[in-house]
Amino acid sequence: MATVNLRDVAKLAGVSVGSVSNVLNRPTTVSKDVSQRVLAAIETLGYVRNDAARQLRAGRSRCIGLVVLDIANPFFSDLVRGAERRAAEEQLTVLLGDTEEDPARERVYIDLFAEQRVYGLLVSPLGGAMPRLRALRKQGLSTVLMDWHTEDHQFSSVAVDNVAGGKLAVDHLLQIGRRRIAFVGGPHSIRQVSDRFEGARNAVAQHPGATLEVIDTQSLTVLQGREAGHRISQRKAAARPDGIFAANDLLALGLLQAFNLSGRISVPNDIALIGYDDIDFASAAMVPLSSVRQPSTEIGHTAVDLLLREVAAGADFEPERIVFQPELVIRDSTGVHH
Repeated sequence: MATVNLRDVAKLAGVSVGSVSNVLNRPTTVSKDVSQRVLAAIETLGYVRNDAARQLRAGRSRCIGLVVLDIANPFFSDLVRGAERRAAEEQLTVLLGDTEEDPARERVYIDLFAEQRVYGLLVSPLGGAMPRLRALRKQGLSTVLMDWHTEDHQFSSVAVDNVAGGKLAVDHLLQIGRRRIAFVGGPHSIRQVSDRFEGARNAVAQHPGATLEVIDTQSLTVLQGREAGHRISQRKAAARPDGIFAANDLLALGLLQAFNLSGRISVPNDIALIGYDDIDFASAAMVPLSSVRQPSTEIGHTAVDLLLREVAAGADFEPERIVFQPELVIRDSTGVHH
């Protein structure tokens, strides 16, 4: 099948190739009559613009590359939704890469989006990607970090204060009288996990007599939470924690399922449980889950704003760091049943 090109459209519409180009790229400069004729010709011929050629001329596409840790986590789905809505307002589209917490996949997506000459990158990185992102930055690829920041402030970033969030969660457990606290989460190489753990440690350090146990998980999934919950259920009652802070809500939901299945542990009577992210499922759990809320949609929206500002500023760009404060949401999993 022969590819339809601009000349074919111009011929059918009875206008110049330049007029067709203006209709596509600068529609306000063209008369209504010419515009209608060109659009009718495009419809008739089934013309599709060659975006790759246009990107080569423009130097960058109208697509934003968005790389997240785990799209199965509703926190990231909401973040993506916020980014897509804001991008659409600027006639930009979002291409999504889900790394599933795998450094090799992360590298593939970052390189792929760079090759596509994307408008810019929004990345929630695992950490190992930073040298590559710095190198691409030097080549002119605008990049904003989400749910992450660098100490040297070379990149714009939008995040939640996860250390404060971790402290908020464990302070709450301590305030309701729990003293044997466990932090369930991992791997600690993920910045969000290590920051939330640091907040937990800070809270326990301020309470003499309180202890903090670390129960590692391989990832931040419901299944991993269930496995951790199963291990805790096997212990004698006196050897179990009486308060658990899970690194995210998916882990907390898995713990809740395991405790329920065991029939031995009642939440919150035996173990008070709090998660992180306040995903929609948290309030709908069999025991509604206390959590630390992050403004996930707003993080995505703000990341696109930062990217737009960076692209507009060009060489005069100065990185911005936006940090949202987390919010404690108390439900039945840390309270007394009503």
